[in-house]
Amino acid sequence: MPSASYVRIFDTSLRDGEQAPGASMTSAEKLEVARALARLGVDVIEAGFPAASPDDLAAVQSIATEVGREPVEGRPQAEPPVICGLARCTRSDIDAAWQGVRGAKRPRIHTFLATSDLHLKHKLRMSRAEMTAKAVEMVAYARSLCKDVEFSPEDAGRSDPEFLHQVLAAVIKAGATTLNIPDTVGYTLPDEFGALIAGIIKHTPGAKDVIISVHCHDDLGLAVANSLAGLRAGARQAEVTINGIGERAGNASLEEVVMAIRTRGAKIGLQTGIDTTQLCRISKLISRSTGYPVPPNKAIVGANAFAHESGIHQDGMIKNALTYEIMRPEDVGAMHTTLVLGKHSGRAAFSKRLTELGYPLEGDALLKAFNEFKKLADRKKAVLDADLIALAADELATVPELWALESLQVMCGTTGLPTASVRLRDPDGKIRSHAAIGTGPVDATYKAINAIVQLPVELLEFGISAVTEGVDALAEATVRVRHEEQRSSHGHGADSDIVVAAAKAYIASLNHVLSRQSTGRVLHPQSTPTEIST
Repeated sequence: MPSASYVRIFDTSLRDGEQAPGASMTSAEKLEVARALARLGVDVIEAGFPAASPDDLAAVQSIATEVGREPVEGRPQAEPPVICGLARCTRSDIDAAWQGVRGAKRPRIHTFLATSDLHLKHKLRMSRAEMTAKAVEMVAYARSLCKDVEFSPEDAGRSDPEFLHQVLAAVIKAGATTLNIPDTVGYTLPDEFGALIAGIIKHTPGAKDVIISVHCHDDLGLAVANSLAGLRAGARQAEVTINGIGERAGNASLEEVVMAIRTRGAKIGLQTGIDTTQLCRISKLISRSTGYPVPPNKAIVGANAFAHESGIHQDGMIKNALTYEIMRPEDVGAMHTTLVLGKHSGRAAFSKRLTELGYPLEGDALLKAFNEFKKLADRKKAVLDADLIALAADELATVPELWALESLQVMCGTTGLPTASVRLRDPDGKIRSHAAIGTGPVDATYKAINAIVQLPVELLEFGISAVTEGVDALAEATVRVRHEEQRSSHGHGADSDIVVAAAKAYIASLNHVLSRQSTGRVLHPQSTPTEIST
């Protein structure tokens, strides 16, 4: 038997989760998810609402026989999870639920009926006495079919507590083994919901002999907080969904409830049987099956859950991960902590990542590469490793920067002639400029550079490629030239603008030629061209 501190995890992703608009799954997808939930270690799988459709019934039957009968794959000593089917308080629904789950080793029927005066008056059109009689009758009928019966008083969060206690006491006598207390519309506050659970345990005859469960919706963003409040007040089952999917704003998120219990174990004093290292994997599975993307800022499983861009945070993470992470990424199945390099990143994180990539920079080279990185980060949302390598490669080059690009402006299109205006800094630090026309923007740029540097070379190779994906990708250009009888010289350049990258690569190749001249002298232009040349 589980200890008094053990919390049963009841996953309703396949039932309540699937009721989210557009989140329906095929029978095959449901079976795949059910197998993943069993491997995750959930105690109860609510496989569906068998009375809803023949396909839903078939899916529940398949899960009951294929997931609910044998020990869990990879966990041979573990009992198969309880397989549960939902039913309204009608004989036909309960019959369908039993037909769906009866093939499981541990079947459960879950039936519900509203207890709030609002629902009784406007939806059910029943008196309190009629509602109580109906609930007792249907729980007794369900118990005649299945020894494990769960009852939910719908809209319990807005029900009169005294009447709720009376109904719950009556269904316990009728055979209910689990009492699930739903905050159906996500209305209660954590202190209210905790008090509701404590009051049920204290004032409902027989409540201490059954399992009290919590089922909280997220309409006010309090589903997880309310669930934890209910568990701390004595409930020992939490009804949750992967990624928090569900009707309207969704349900309490399984991964958040479980990791709160694990991370704050000393404070909460509870435990679960969940293998948390599988959380990220099953989160992706549910997202793929339902078509519901996981927000990047989603707790535990979001893409940014273990990502840091702020320079202050990155510096702390480099020194000690505990400064900004209360969980280890591997505990939830995430690959690793990511120091996202963007415009908020500091030099320490930039330098660390370059070293990890095998491109260590120090001193002026590091400062220059970091400045170029900042410029790039202002144009891109995230700078990827390939971008960093391209930047570092420029700084690790052994060729001295004799000529340097100060600015470049091009005009091109389907009309007019491609024109490039180039400003270079010469080896003496002077700024020289020229404008030229070419067959295209790169050709015009190279002609302008040639007019300034006045170093006759033959262009042997020119190539350009995107370092990363997307329209904001960093472009990497490579150029190979030959001057007179020298062997060929190459240059490399990277920039988010492909023409600028091409210009940097060409200038680098010219610097390579100049640095290898036997005389050791740098060729200077005889004049400073300013006219348009063709």
